[in-house]
Amino acid sequence: MAVRLVFLGKLADLANAPELEVEGPLDWNGLLGRLHGPLGEAVAGERVKLALNGKVLPDKTALSAADGDEIALLPPVSGG
Repeated sequence: MAVRLVFLGKLADLANAPELEVEGPLDWNGLLGRLHGPLGEAVAGERVKLALNGKVLPDKTALSAADGDEIALLPPVSGG
């Protein structure tokens, strides 16, 4: 099994895909190690939030995902 990463908004553009499967288990450092360049920089920033299995994590550095889990990467929301 794997951990599914779901990229929303601008992050999907940076990832060149709406989702990606990576080998689990996965913690914060492991996630950043899988995301390179502008995508990794964006995710590491304070404004991007993470949701694990549908629940937004108050502290994304506490991420602990097991095989079969889904991590949604949520870009900052802007609107008018």
